[in-house]
Amino acid sequence: MLLSALRAAVPEVLESRGDTPIAGITDDSRQVKPGFVFVAVPGVHVDGHRFIPAALRAGAAAVVIERPALTLDLPSDLPYLRVANARRALGWLHAAWHGFPSRQLTLFGVTGTDGKTTTTNLLYAILCAAGHETGMISTVNARIGALSLDTGLHTTTPPSGEVQDYLAQMVAAGATHAVLETTSEGLAQQRLAGCDFDVAVVTNITHEHVTAHGSWEAYREAKATLFRSLATAARKPDVPKVAVLNRDDPGSFDYLRAIPVEQQVIYGLDSPDVDVTATDIVYTPQGIRAVLRSPWGTVRLSSPLVGAFNVSNILAAASAALALGISRDAVVEGVAAISGIPGRMERIDEGQPFTAIVDFAHTPNALRVALLTARQWVAGKGRVIVVFGSAGLRDREKRRMMGEVAGELADLIVLTAEDPRTEPLDDILAEMAEGVRHHSRVEGVDFWRIPDRGAALLHAVRMAQPDDIVLACGKGHEQSMCFGTVEYPWDDREALRRALHGETLDTLPTHGEREA
Repeated sequence: MLLSALRAAVPEVLESRGDTPIAGITDDSRQVKPGFVFVAVPGVHVDGHRFIPAALRAGAAAVVIERPALTLDLPSDLPYLRVANARRALGWLHAAWHGFPSRQLTLFGVTGTDGKTTTTNLLYAILCAAGHETGMISTVNARIGALSLDTGLHTTTPPSGEVQDYLAQMVAAGATHAVLETTSEGLAQQRLAGCDFDVAVVTNITHEHVTAHGSWEAYREAKATLFRSLATAARKPDVPKVAVLNRDDPGSFDYLRAIPVEQQVIYGLDSPDVDVTATDIVYTPQGIRAVLRSPWGTVRLSSPLVGAFNVSNILAAASAALALGISRDAVVEGVAAISGIPGRMERIDEGQPFTAIVDFAHTPNALRVALLTARQWVAGKGRVIVVFGSAGLRDREKRRMMGEVAGELADLIVLTAEDPRTEPLDDILAEMAEGVRHHSRVEGVDFWRIPDRGAALLHAVRMAQPDDIVLACGKGHEQSMCFGTVEYPWDDREALRRALHGETLDTLPTHGEREA
């Protein structure tokens, strides 16, 4: 493919020079091969422009830059594109390279602080039940035909090159629809540039990632870019542009509702003036039964998922499907088909006389709904024992907030590690402990600080009695934990299984090594 053909896909090209055949695209100079175009992406810590000489030595045939060419001392005959935003250009280059696969799919994007993965999987199951060949990219995996591919150790949207490659594979496999879980980081870093969405869905926007984005307003606006993109996304025959909004969520509703779009579908449980809602809801430890009411009709449904928060997730997925003409029967079938999401209120049963659960709750809101669900289950007969941490180099305020939530709703609390990264773990635990003490909890009596996560889980299960619930929160399906700058293998589900057998999962560095 010629550079000039790729150039046509890139928004805001400020200047360009020359043309040449292109053999590939990368923003990593270590991956450059002869004939590649190297995209110099300015990063937070490292500026990709520094690596242009290395890319040229490796055989790059052209470069994409943000800085003026005259300041970079480029070879006089080197073809280049100067763009306003190299990250955005990278996404569009990958999309053009793969033939704009999202334009051959009805594309759904699901964003929000909590519930994205579950809603993405519910919507995927509904579309499959409707008979559509459907692909999916979530923070847990990608589904392409019969294949399920791991998308990484931690929860974020894959890089733009991977996203476009996955979409191209879906098209090649015969897919007509696709559902993408879209994180705020992925949106802010333009990893979804080149994706032409048709439906944007929000679950909620609550307190999270404020440090990474600089402010609450910037975090919310990152989510909003998914909805703003509908106005400029390529139109597809007989497919409307739809925004699906949560009337119950004060963090997102008014802000997103003000964004112009062809059609809005509003769902909710606790608010008037909604399009899609649920009534006659019955909650049990085995699942949910409810009546779904919408302009497209009324239907009874049941789900093996648990908790009030999953009713909201079901409404979000059902609203998106119904708005695009999916039948009520397919909604019922798809909702019933999702028995659980890895690491989301996932039961761990090793024959113990109490309930043990792993959940991904890593925000104040998610921890609150997980603990409220657990309190529903014990119904005064048992205690709720929670084990959780708070990540380093992330929003510091949520540490105290999560401690306060646990102090309010849990009977026994164990504070432990959750990706401390380069921050001292003891400092993180101290901030969380202050929140717990806000509810007059006493350390050593009803809450503990145990830095080693395996030891913390073991302590929790040793305290558990029949009818209790042990809830391990924060890691969910993730397969690693970060200490310093190293990702160490870690699986909360395996660690909890070990704890139930009186053992600890010893794959992390010792406490002394962590602080070194």
